[in-house]
Amino acid sequence: MKSSGYRIALLPGDGVGEEVAHDASLLLAAVGDKLGVAFAIDEIPCGGRYYLAHGRDWPADAHQRCADADAILLGAVGWPAPGGGPVTMTDAAGPDLAGKMAGWSPVIGNRLHFDLYANIRPVKCYPGTKHGISGRFASVWQPEHVDMVMIRENTEGLYSGRGHYEPASTAPSAITTTAIDERVITRAASEKVIRKAFEVSRARGKGAPGDGKKRVTCIVKNNVLWGCKLFHEVFLEVGEAYPDIEKDVAIVDAFAMFVLTQPERFDVCVTTNMFGDILTDLASVLQGGMGMAVGCNIGDRHAMFEPIHGSAPPLAGKDAANPMAMMLATAEMLRWLGARHADVRVTRGGDAIEAAVAALIAEGTCLTADLAGKAAGKKRSEVATQVVAQALARLG
Repeated sequence: MKSSGYRIALLPGDGVGEEVAHDASLLLAAVGDKLGVAFAIDEIPCGGRYYLAHGRDWPADAHQRCADADAILLGAVGWPAPGGGPVTMTDAAGPDLAGKMAGWSPVIGNRLHFDLYANIRPVKCYPGTKHGISGRFASVWQPEHVDMVMIRENTEGLYSGRGHYEPASTAPSAITTTAIDERVITRAASEKVIRKAFEVSRARGKGAPGDGKKRVTCIVKNNVLWGCKLFHEVFLEVGEAYPDIEKDVAIVDAFAMFVLTQPERFDVCVTTNMFGDILTDLASVLQGGMGMAVGCNIGDRHAMFEPIHGSAPPLAGKDAANPMAMMLATAEMLRWLGARHADVRVTRGGDAIEAAVAALIAEGTCLTADLAGKAAGKKRSEVATQVVAQALARLG
């Protein structure tokens, strides 16, 4: 347990990321006061708007400030360029950043720099959640049927950064005929993330909602792709060390159907980077949408936590974004800190925040439009205030 408290690097980013980051800082201050734990917030500006003003997507000392923190909490990055699409960087930002979205450094850069090799996405449906299918609210699944963890490799795959246009010339007369992105799958990275998946299943202990079995599902396209063949081979090898956990394999396109039609079958799922990026957003439908989705970027020494809804520029400044994903990301961060430092105080704080979110959803009277419909939608700040109040009430 750290008697000196914890230093949190807060990366607000762009759009609604700034708004929910503000909510998270208020939540940490309130919970910290109640628990007797100091949270020192080091706020680091970043993202597309920062790039437009400064010619880089975050300050020069930002990586070191993140390294010095006990944990990193990210809002969201991405801002529209004047000609459409997100703001992208030029050579002036650095030779390795040219062409990348402004905000790459705090998101992908942190994942690579700190080897945050496991992107862990809890997919849990709280009682009272309404599911948006075809734009309509309907209770399709029983909440108890949805309680899985999806884990994707977080440092390579199609996000390895290896790609180019052909021809490679940047002359105005050059015509791009082909774009190539290289998908990199290594044994070392695959082994780390697959082992993490088995450890998460063992730690959860409760197994899949449908049958109570501890199960890890490997999601691949190993009937076609060489990288998936390797990922599957490593999955079988690592799995031998976990005889208490059932090993399951799903082809990625079939899994996209199964996760929506048979969610109760899944305990922990593990896959490669791009597959996981797509499938976890799909699975967010089961938990009420992207406003409830949390991403935990975990390494052996560092971790970064974030909501997955993005910067949503059209909602910026309207007090309309759902703050619950950021609140749940803060809860996950506190539980990670509690486990890492054997600090039951912050673990208790994380549990209280999740319980507060669950209580608000069950009550159904203080929800943003994405969960309650436009007519019944509350302001972001109203919902955030209620999460803080309920969390403090649970801390006594």
